[in-house]
Formats: sequence, C-alpha cells, structure tokens
Amino acid sequence: MRTLPTIKKSFEVQFEYQLFFTNKLFTPSNTILKDVFKSFSEKPVKTLVVIDDGVERTREDLRKEIEWYAHKYERHIDLRQILSIEGGEKAKVETANLERILKAINDFGICRHSFVLAIGGGAVIDTAGYAAAIAHRGVKLIRIPTTVLAQNDAAVGVKNGINFFGKKNFLGSFAPPFAIINDYDFLQTLSQRDWIAGIAEAVKVSAIKDASFFGFLETNAKKMAARDEEVVNQMIHRCAELHMEHIANGGDPFESGSSRPLDFGHWAAHKLEQMTNFELRHGEAVAMGIALDLTYARLKGLTNETTLERVLKVLTDIGFDIKIPVTSKSEIEELLLGIEEFREHLGGQLTITLIQEIGQKYDVHEIDIGIMKKAITQRKTAKVVNL
Repeated sequence: MRTLPTIKKSFEVQFEYQLFFTNKLFTPSNTILKDVFKSFSEKPVKTLVVIDDGVERTREDLRKEIEWYAHKYERHIDLRQILSIEGGEKAKVETANLERILKAINDFGICRHSFVLAIGGGAVIDTAGYAAAIAHRGVKLIRIPTTVLAQNDAAVGVKNGINFFGKKNFLGSFAPPFAIINDYDFLQTLSQRDWIAGIAEAVKVSAIKDASFFGFLETNAKKMAARDEEVVNQMIHRCAELHMEHIANGGDPFESGSSRPLDFGHWAAHKLEQMTNFELRHGEAVAMGIALDLTYARLKGLTNETTLERVLKVLTDIGFDIKIPVTSKSEIEELLLGIEEFREHLGGQLTITLIQEIGQKYDVHEIDIGIMKKAITQRKTAKVVNL
C-alpha cells in the first residue's frame, strides 16, 4: 500500500478580554454591566448567575439588586436563575458544586451564546469558570471577583479548575473570560484576614517583575492593611495589570511549558493548604511559600540577605504570619512531597521560580532537599495549625 503524505496545518486564535473597575456595580445608574452585555449582543442574553454563599450572607439584598438590575435592563439581560454555592476552598472540593452549576446550565437553557455570571472569591470563580468552559464546549463567562485576592490575581487570568484526588486544580481548563468587573464595594465586607490574604499575590508579582511596584508596597504596607482605599485600589490595579501583561506577552498563556513564574512561592503554598485541610487561606499559604523559597535561596547563596529581609519585612508589615505550621520530621517530609507534586502538575521538568534581587526572577530545576529542610526549620513554628 502506498504511504499517503502527512497533512499538517496551523492556525492562530485571537483572544481578547477586558478588566473593568467600578463601585456599586448593581446600582441601576451604573451601566458597566449592561454595556458589557450590549457589546456581546443587541438581543437579551440568557444568563445564569452563580453567587458565593458567603458573599450573599454579607450582602442580604444582593439577590434583589441583581434581579432589579436585570429587570431594568431586560432588553439586554435575560436572567434565568441565581444559584448560590458554597464559598471558599470547599467550593472546589470534588465535583458537587460543579455538578450543581452544570445542572443549572442544562435546566435553564444556557447555551454557547449565553453568559455565566460568577460573583465571589477565587474558588467560586474557578468552579463556575470550569463549569462554563466544559458545558457545550464553552459558555461565555463574566467574572465579578469579591476578594482582594480574586480582584488582583485569581480572577484576572485564563485558568479555571477544581481540586480532585486531593490535589489542587487537578481538573481544569484554560478559557479566557468575556470580561472581568472589579467592584471595590464588594471588598468592604471582607474580614481583616481575607483582606490581608489577597495582598500576597501583589508581593509575589512585584518581587519577580517590578521593583518599583515592590517599593510602593514597602512604603504603603501598613496603609494597605488599614484599608486605605486609594492605596488598595492602586495595588489591585497594578497587580492585575502585571498578571494580564504576563498572560498576553509572556509567550505561554496556556502554560504549555514548565516555567511558571507567576507560581513563585506556590509549590509549598499548595501543599500547606492541603495539609491544613484548607484552613489556611491561599494568600496566607503563598506568603509562607515565598518566605520559605527565599530562605532556601539565601541558604544556597542564590540571593542576598538584603533581598530576603526586604521581602520578609513587607510580608510581616502587611500582617502575615510567615512561620511554616509544621513541627515534626514527618510533617516536614510531607511538605517536601509538594515539590514532586508541583513537578507533576507542571507536566514536565521541575521549575521553581526564585529571585536574585527584587524584580529579577530566575528559574531553578533542582532543589537541594537537605538545604530545603534547613529552610523549613528556620521558618517553622512550634504551634501546629490543624495538622
């Protein structure tokens, strides 16, 4: 039989999405959301709203506000259902909430020309985004993040996912949202713990990408912790901008390779979240992970004392406890398993991002386990947190 020639083609797909900043989004006089719908279609767009139940508890009138807004702009918004799901990391555990969202998409006729409107913290945004991505091979998604962490990082990227097999984001997709809308008013009801936790991602991205921004965080650390509105808005805007610039211009938006600079400090963070049964907030774990990796880098002679101390100080000035919550040798060994799990998640060569100086990142592909154990020992505390 004659061998037939191989057929090979290539194509490019252009993605575009926008991040809006506003206050009191569902006030009838605020037309940003209506305008987003109008930019998609001149006809009413079928919409499923998914709300973080924690947000709904603190904003008792939110459901009525959404219904009234949709009624006012019914020429553009065809509100089919408002679904409340469990907030926090529990939103992403196994498939229960995912299945609830998928069922609602099916029951209320949400199609590829419809919107899923996700309102909540990063975990709810992730879960609703994954459901939208896999239903009908892609329902349009609008994200309305309600935490500092989600507004400056988790909701501004192109990733969605849930935890499975006890591993963070084991199931997931890359699916850019149609739009993201940051509403500062949602941040007002955050606990102080959740408020602070979100700032860790700003420290992360500034340390690897922008020394000037890091200097801004140093100068304003205590103002951010005190909820200074102008400073916090600047922090969120610049942090989100850096994350979106990396996605658009980093050359690997769907993370086909093994380099994951935006996951600086995250191998330990993901494992610590798991070890504490997700009692640690993601941002709290990221702060610990950053401190740990920089302590390791200092012990290896890969960074200098000044850089280490500057990062540790800005984290503690913001209000983070950066002590690693492990005490025994077995707990240290369990934490170290996170390195291999991180390599597995990358899908190839182990790549850990470190910094030589503020704003100057570099990747390492091997970890000296003996020195990492020393780094953990330096950063650990005698107090056990749900281990």
